[in-house]
Amino acid sequence: MIAEERWSHIVALVNERGVMTVSQLMEALDASESTVRRDLVRLDDMGRLRKVHGGATRLATSEMVMVDESMSGRKMYHMEEKRAIGAYAATLIKPGDFVFIDGGTTTECLVDAITETNATYLTNSLPHAQKLLSKGCRTLLPGGEVKPLTEVLIGSETVDSIRRYHFTIGFWGTNGAALDSGFTTPEFNEAAVKRIGIENTLHPYVLCDSSKFSSVALITFAEFKDAIVVTDRITREEMRQTDNIIQVSDGIGAAF
Repeated sequence: MIAEERWSHIVALVNERGVMTVSQLMEALDASESTVRRDLVRLDDMGRLRKVHGGATRLATSEMVMVDESMSGRKMYHMEEKRAIGAYAATLIKPGDFVFIDGGTTTECLVDAITETNATYLTNSLPHAQKLLSKGCRTLLPGGEVKPLTEVLIGSETVDSIRRYHFTIGFWGTNGAALDSGFTTPEFNEAAVKRIGIENTLHPYVLCDSSKFSSVALITFAEFKDAIVVTDRITREEMRQTDNIIQVSDGIGAAF
């Protein structure tokens, strides 16, 4: 059996049963353990299944995100991927840029990676502002109410403040990303801030790890085509046909 046929057989079995162990796949394919494990790594990289300890699971269908999660809670997930995304995004900031940075853990990884101090930064995140100041960056904050869970500024005053500015480049987090529902978040006031920021930015980027492609939150704040997506990998086959995704691999961005 050639590799492509074996891969198709593996994906079909995993999709049918939901989960398959390495030993089950070895028996079904009459293949060695090393071959199966190598195939699972390859298929996971291709975004056709999810490799887990001892086997593989099918890709999750869209999961509805009903409420936001605290910053500390978000830091438990996908931090290696978020750091790679943030490091790449930091290279996009040039001297003289006027930069918007949204709240969130992936954008926090961007802030951690920033070295360009000859730019002006506006963020609605209190923790991000403190980090930018410690780097010696010129830092602006809008007005508004502080959302305790995520420590971002929200509300009509925040929207009115951001409306006055026009950014050369900006970076947003998202709870979900999909071709049909766009970029989504569960909270109305936060969605309004994200929406006006993207509308007022010349080059908007949404930073999201690949787990967000399986999630949809309650409110769309931008269509999928409205920003360039920077992610660790593409896990949805239909997204490979788009031209606004940058896949980060070993710190290098590859456009699709």
